[in-house]
Amino acid sequence: MAGERPHEFALIKRFFAPLASDPGALGLTDDAATLAPSAGCELVLTKDLLAADIHFFSHDPAEAIAAKALRVNLSDLAAKGARPRGYLLGLALPAAWDAEWLERFCAGLAHDQDTYGITLLGGDTIASGGKLLLSVTAIGEVPAGRAVRRTGAAPGDSLYVTGTLGDAALGVRLRYEPDLARSLALSPDDQAHLLDRYLLPQPRTALAAAVLAHASAAMDLSDGLTGDAAHMAAASGVDLAVEVTAVPLSQAARQVLARSPEWLATCLGGGDDYELLLAVPEDRRDAFERDAAAAGVPVTRIGAARPPVGATGVLGYFRDGASFTLAGKGGFRHF
Repeated sequence: MAGERPHEFALIKRFFAPLASDPGALGLTDDAATLAPSAGCELVLTKDLLAADIHFFSHDPAEAIAAKALRVNLSDLAAKGARPRGYLLGLALPAAWDAEWLERFCAGLAHDQDTYGITLLGGDTIASGGKLLLSVTAIGEVPAGRAVRRTGAAPGDSLYVTGTLGDAALGVRLRYEPDLARSLALSPDDQAHLLDRYLLPQPRTALAAAVLAHASAAMDLSDGLTGDAAHMAAASGVDLAVEVTAVPLSQAARQVLARSPEWLATCLGGGDDYELLLAVPEDRRDAFERDAAAAGVPVTRIGAARPPVGATGVLGYFRDGASFTLAGKGGFRHF
């Protein structure tokens, strides 16, 4: 990234002000924005920080980097049952950047703003002194007191996930190990699917209303099923029993496991799925599945919540009803 660089205020006016359509943003001409929730609602706030060559690759397309930064936050809002309202963007640019790169980056934001019904409210842009860093604070709203937490799962609830799991974790491994696709006998289409799932998460915002109406607990799967389901179990004080044969896998992931079953730990614990994990009471299952189908979001029942055996809830894996020990590491950890 090299070439023409507008100064700070020209940069804001040229690139970011067109993204700030909410009246409270004041066209990004003030030091702060205002945002009032709709009548009877409260705001839900979430924040994710992304760093180059940790959460994305420095040479990834600018549009994709922007989309990922926004979408991982939208996934958190969906898990709360929240409707997106706006976001704040912190952008720390590396030494080598130019107007063309920033134009493409903002085009990625503009596309997703239109897709997911959200607008820029403000933020800050600085020089990073190193690699590209991105911080998005996303704001949504829910009826007051109704945000769905990870703490509400109860014994007897069914455990659901959206989409398929493990694709992104396999995709990032393909990025680091270019020869891996050949050793796993992946077709070009399967390889492209896994790479795309890592690069561009698909936040399940269309399911937010069903989450709000039916789920007793929910969270997004950013750190993998192994880690995040354990968090839900502990927070809710229940044991979560997951049947590994029920976990939804894409054709590409099934191909990997058919050739090398040891990749199951990566699929379940690798992270970056950005699908939703939900606990749904038994008497809400049918309605939840109908609403999910109407929203066009695939959901799969993978297990159930049980009374805790110990002092705090834990995650247990089962295969065909028998206790199953998953070889390998647990969920993704930053530290």
